[in-house]
Amino acid sequence: MDLRERQLSSESVYDGNFLHVRRDQIALPDSSTATREYIVHPGAVVVVPLLYDAAGGLRVVLERQFRYPLDRVFIGFPAGKLEQDEDSLLGVQRELREETGYTATEWAYAGVMHPTIAYSTEHIDIWFARGLQAGPAALDAGEFLEVFTASVDELLEWCAQGLVTDGKTLCCVLWLQNVLSGRWKLNWQPA
Repeated sequence: MDLRERQLSSESVYDGNFLHVRRDQIALPDSSTATREYIVHPGAVVVVPLLYDAAGGLRVVLERQFRYPLDRVFIGFPAGKLEQDEDSLLGVQRELREETGYTATEWAYAGVMHPTIAYSTEHIDIWFARGLQAGPAALDAGEFLEVFTASVDELLEWCAQGLVTDGKTLCCVLWLQNVLSGRWKLNWQPA
């Protein structure tokens, strides 16, 4: 069965600085018609920064940040939207440096996730970073967050307790578990 839907017409509903909303009329697989409203998103990146402490124990760099739509502080990995036509690696390096002050000597692309497939074109490229070196953060105007580190066990416990509910972070935890177990491999490249 062909499950594809075919666009018949498209109109702009809202054009903001960041998000754009479209309304399309589409033909369904059975030839009937329907309406699809969706957000056009520029894409984003997220990074799992791996940091080894003085004793050689693995820690991850995380952030606490207030998110207005849900009126609460969330714990998550550093992430941000891509600038127009920005390369994914350059974007994730920029986000890590701006939000946390860290730079990395090695990077590995893990994969892509689509967090809201029913109503958005958003994709988030997942990256890992290691060989971290601390430096000053350079937050955007109006951006406030707290950077901290946690052990992998602490992060897993927070996920189990429902303290971490951010979808991209939960997806990254899945990647992290599989990488650490040796089930999934990363192809590390110098910065």
